[in-house]
Amino acid sequence: MSKKSIVARQAKRQKLVEKYAEKRAQLKEAGDYEALDKLPKNASPVRLRNRCRLTGRPRAYIRLFGVSRLKFRELASNGKIPGVTKASW
Repeated sequence: MSKKSIVARQAKRQKLVEKYAEKRAQLKEAGDYEALDKLPKNASPVRLRNRCRLTGRPRAYIRLFGVSRLKFRELASNGKIPGVTKASW
């Protein structure tokens, strides 16, 4: 489980990205990189990190399900993810 402060910081970045998305797009289209540079650094979508929705783990993230590999395996084994079964051949 990630620290609550790290997860909160990520949520704060997400809000900033959403807030400035339209303005960033306009400035990029106009080619005004000086004004773009004056926007907050955390308003850039590059600074976001995919995190597990359940634990906040930043690595081994499975985008299709939105969770880390550890939670995915646990949920799949318990039958909580529809259509996912353990492979056997």
